[in-house]
Amino acid sequence: MIRMTKQTDYGIVLLSRMAGVPERQFNATELATESRLPQPTVSKILKILARAGLLDSHRGVKGGYTLARDPETISVTEVIGALEGPIGITECIDDTPGECSHEARCPVRGNWHRINEAIRQALDGINLAEMAQRPVPPLVSLGGAPAAQNADLG
Repeated sequence: MIRMTKQTDYGIVLLSRMAGVPERQFNATELATESRLPQPTVSKILKILARAGLLDSHRGVKGGYTLARDPETISVTEVIGALEGPIGITECIDDTPGECSHEARCPVRGNWHRINEAIRQALDGINLAEMAQRPVPPLVSLGGAPAAQNADLG
């Protein structure tokens, strides 16, 4: 199973909450309460996202965090990259030689690159403004039929 960490999941939850009211400044305690997440974890995630340039940090008594850019311009790829590193479902996610002892004779490496790129492109196509909206439209329809018809395939 391909899975991202809780930290990344929480980071997307927090940024989506902030994207819902992009003009508002949030502090860690407020976000933790509103999102029902542990405050120390929220603080840690906000600091990482600020270091990555996705949030602006405001100091002082009334300090907190705001999105560094419009939510429409921050992709899910950027958030995952900030919290987890490069996106890929295999170790051969980039062209760094020597990462795998089998790379010279691997018959599927090129296809894994294609799959990794497809995942990155799909995540690039989703931004925080969309993540803040409900309900979310289906991303993919199976078999070329409209997504609503595929719901009956159960």
